[in-house]
Amino acid sequence: MADGNRTVVYFSEQVVVLCSCALSFLGSSLIILTYIIWADLRTTPRRLLVFLSVSDWLSAVSYAFGVWTVFRTDSLDCIAQGAVSTFANTSSFFWTVAIAVYLYVFIVRSSQRAADSLVLFFHFVSWGVPLAITVAAVCMNKIGYDASEVSVGWCWVRIHAPDRVLWMLLTGKIWEFLAYLTLPVLYILIKRHIHIAHTALSEYRPILANRPPSQSFSSMADMKLTLIPIIFIVLRIWSTVRFILLLAGSPASQNPVLVTLHGIGNTSQGAANCIMFVLLTRPIRTRLCAALFCCSKCRADVQHSHDGPDRLLPGQDAYTQREEDSTSRLGTDR
Repeated sequence: MADGNRTVVYFSEQVVVLCSCALSFLGSSLIILTYIIWADLRTTPRRLLVFLSVSDWLSAVSYAFGVWTVFRTDSLDCIAQGAVSTFANTSSFFWTVAIAVYLYVFIVRSSQRAADSLVLFFHFVSWGVPLAITVAAVCMNKIGYDASEVSVGWCWVRIHAPDRVLWMLLTGKIWEFLAYLTLPVLYILIKRHIHIAHTALSEYRPILANRPPSQSFSSMADMKLTLIPIIFIVLRIWSTVRFILLLAGSPASQNPVLVTLHGIGNTSQGAANCIMFVLLTRPIRTRLCAALFCCSKCRADVQHSHDGPDRLLPGQDAYTQREEDSTSRLGTDR
């Protein structure tokens, strides 16, 4: 694509994407703040979610700067913004997959020690690999103005780089494709393990009066396990579609609707995580409600949440409690 044929980013698209960046910024900040404020939430899965939120926070800030500016040259601030967003976006892919791997080892392999031992490796890969790729891209003069070929005003791989497709793959797309494949497989295996465990337990456990709350609690965790890969794919697929259209040389990659969806998808991960693991997680939601509004109903809900799924219910064996803690705490502990 020549400079004269660059994708135009309209003002309406800027407004929509900037709003998406703001929501992602607030959502990521809220996840981090709840982890800092409430010590009992500082479990390993939720700590991994915080690291993911740091990446999403950086992505939201750097993308917002790029969308607000809409670069047209390889300026120094363009390169800096492109480097930060490249690092943060790639790191977000790695942390998203790392959380899935941790949950798989913890739940399916039933080994918390093995899962916890992976955390240091997750840090090395999820921070180290994106940093190495970004530094290499900057040093080789690959980051810069891209005429919004596969972006929405922000800078990424320079349009004049002869091997720009290769660097698009290295600085994001190849990791995005791998996440598309890895996340559904891991979460399907986790859900399958949980369903098998529930089926086996139901054959030996009598039906008790308190069974419906337990089922409701497990259903919420099951729903989140289903939504995690779906939301990731729905948000990221528009960027992938534009990349494929670019490879095919199709002018459809400049379609305003597709550009807007791309902008929203790339900048909404932090907001989506906040909705899933803060606003739709009852213990955290009720604490926030009590802290913000100090209403008696919220305080009653907080007390109820403390006496509810976090406590071993009559008729539940230790395995059931471990299973519900490790799965539904995608919302509470992730």
